[in-house]
Amino acid sequence: MPGRKDEAWRFTRVQNLDIEPYRTAVSVSDAERERILAASVAAFNTAGRMVFGNNQLLSFAADGDLAKQGVIFEPIADALTARPELLQKYFMAQPVVLGSGKFAALHRARCHNGVLLYVPENVKVTLPLTAWHWLGTDCGAVFPHTLIIAETGSEVTFSDFHRSLGEQAGLAVSVTDLLVGDGAKVNYLCCQTWSEKVLSFQLCSTLVGKDAGAKSLNFNLGGAFSRMESHSRLAGAGARSEMLGLSVGHGQQEFDQRTLQDHLAPGAWSDLLYKNALNHRAKTIFEGLIKVEPGAKQTDAYQTNRNLLLSGDAEADSMPGLEIANDDVKCSHGATIGQIGAEELFYMLQRGIPRHEANRLIAIGFTEEVLERFGNADISAQLHGLIAEKFHRGKTIRLPAADDEQTDTTDVRRLQGTL
Repeated sequence: MPGRKDEAWRFTRVQNLDIEPYRTAVSVSDAERERILAASVAAFNTAGRMVFGNNQLLSFAADGDLAKQGVIFEPIADALTARPELLQKYFMAQPVVLGSGKFAALHRARCHNGVLLYVPENVKVTLPLTAWHWLGTDCGAVFPHTLIIAETGSEVTFSDFHRSLGEQAGLAVSVTDLLVGDGAKVNYLCCQTWSEKVLSFQLCSTLVGKDAGAKSLNFNLGGAFSRMESHSRLAGAGARSEMLGLSVGHGQQEFDQRTLQDHLAPGAWSDLLYKNALNHRAKTIFEGLIKVEPGAKQTDAYQTNRNLLLSGDAEADSMPGLEIANDDVKCSHGATIGQIGAEELFYMLQRGIPRHEANRLIAIGFTEEVLERFGNADISAQLHGLIAEKFHRGKTIRLPAADDEQTDTTDVRRLQGTL
């Protein structure tokens, strides 16, 4: 298990990572199955859907045109028999280098189902595909898995939704591998809204080929503790990788984010934007690295982490970094951590907007940039709704101290005195 002296777990409250209480989740009941299926509906049109409850496949549907185009969209349990060569070659074949090797091994040992998506050469899937992974057992453990293989010149958008049926505790260890062939384009969303009592580990690896493009969005609202690791390897000349992250936390939630943009080939471009909005005693950790290998000349890479603290007790630790072994590159990184400005708050309060609503509106505006960059208005509309629900729930959580509000009021009164 990770310890306090492990650099890959710096600033993490490792004492909260006890997995002993959890057991593999049992099958859902018929009533739970009906509830899950009724709630597994996207607010946008899709070309196919899989629904899993407690690791078991509950529903599977796909447009007939997918099979005609040669697209393979099927449960991994079926692919074990029908396409063992694909799984033997690609299943968890990417390196786990950001610290969660133990949890990746646990996933490998326990995972027995998930999503396999294979898109043949030059095939473009116009509508998104989706998968829903549900946890419905108290102290149960689930292991969602998604494997996407996009061959040369293909295009596809895929969305994973991770949800809990109730407010029960649980363990979730998910793995996603995105293999993007030369000239292909893959857009991927992982929307994590587990119960706020869940211990969550989310490991994503992306391999991008020549002149290919990968865009991923890690969207996180749930979990008591959530560890997100995203490793993008730009292996082909001219590869492009856009890594987006958005987390909204309240209470005592903790989001631990570790990223690596690994440039292996010349002329590649990567851009990372992670934003976090934190209230009450929520905490976030961001550690990101842009790594440029010796042969990766003319690399163009950026890394930005921005944190908005809605409470004086919220905490954000940010550690962006560069490791460059080639002198013909353009790389930059930066981080910001701050509270809502007194001027912004004063503007809203003077127009009769209550303080909580003002904070909510400003925070929603803060998140907008990430959703816009994902580039799918229909998917973004559903995520907007989830953010609004999260802020609504936050109103029932009592602030841990009154000092923050007193300080804010003082700032506003100071502004009033200057006008």
